[in-house]
Amino acid sequence: MAPEQLEENMKPIHHTALFQEIHQQPAVISRLLSQPQDAIIELVQQIHARRITQVYIAARGTSDNAARYAQYLLGAYNNMLVSLATPSLFTVYRQSPNLSNTLVLGISQSGKSPDIISVLAEGKRQGALTAAITNTADSPLGHTADIALDLQAGVERSLAATKTYTAQLACLARLSFEIHPGEELRRNLEELSNSVEKALQQTTHINSLAERYRYMTHCVVLSRGFNYATAFEFSLKMKELTYTIAEPYSSADFQHGPLALIDSGFPVFIFAPGGLMVSEFQSLVEKFNQRGAEVIMVSDHPDLLKLTEYTLTVPDAVPEWLSPITTIIPGQLFAMYLANTRGLDVDNPRGLKKITETW
Repeated sequence: MAPEQLEENMKPIHHTALFQEIHQQPAVISRLLSQPQDAIIELVQQIHARRITQVYIAARGTSDNAARYAQYLLGAYNNMLVSLATPSLFTVYRQSPNLSNTLVLGISQSGKSPDIISVLAEGKRQGALTAAITNTADSPLGHTADIALDLQAGVERSLAATKTYTAQLACLARLSFEIHPGEELRRNLEELSNSVEKALQQTTHINSLAERYRYMTHCVVLSRGFNYATAFEFSLKMKELTYTIAEPYSSADFQHGPLALIDSGFPVFIFAPGGLMVSEFQSLVEKFNQRGAEVIMVSDHPDLLKLTEYTLTVPDAVPEWLSPITTIIPGQLFAMYLANTRGLDVDNPRGLKKITETW
């Protein structure tokens, strides 16, 4: 990269749209969780009235990672069978599955991708209940769905999705709660935006840690359970913002072969907030340490954070079902600062467009 181009890209990070949108997340989440959401209530009424227990989700990219969260969330807390759609069955092979007695849910920031729209259109043709989670309710996807859940996140100018991703997670959390409400769950939701705010208040440390990995070309990203989605989302942010080959895995799947990758100095990012997976991650880090790997732990759990020198701390522990909304915050910041350290334009990664239309 020419010196003058490097200087242009190294403009103050707080002037970038990405920085601003990352820091807008507490307000976006607070709005989604504290204000009346009539569309969510309408959807819940339809789910109960039609006794729907299956959800079929169509999504791409970042939205697909939100769908992974929905698999755990709606499965664990609402006893629903959640499947991820294969859009090419609808658009290429013209052989769609039976969607009767199913909620067909499209998740898309723009609501413009034809393959996601085609899944909802076929669901509607078969008589299924259809809904969309989108930041553009007045979009083809929003108009196709029976019910459109508007993220109300405001325009996202940076190509990398941040506030729309956590808004999708918060919208799914609100939906899950409204299906089966409870006082403890309500308190969890009320406190969430404050926890996100605290997660944003560690920029100096994260910026310093990013400097260490300025020349990193590859790494793996591990998690499991609710934060399986977080591993994939962080990996995506690393790829699109920093051009690093960052491969995401379930910590269980990783031990079925990919573990052979690990040797001295190999970077391993682990997203492991407190919850049912703590003991598994403790055992896994011991294996990595024996092989001399460099583990970067993203956690709020003191026993996990003390296992490695390199940490991205989530300063406020939240219940595991909501933890993907807070654990991705240090990941977003790390990817942004690493890209900036490398002199890359964090708002306009090479070769990408904000709206990607696939068939």
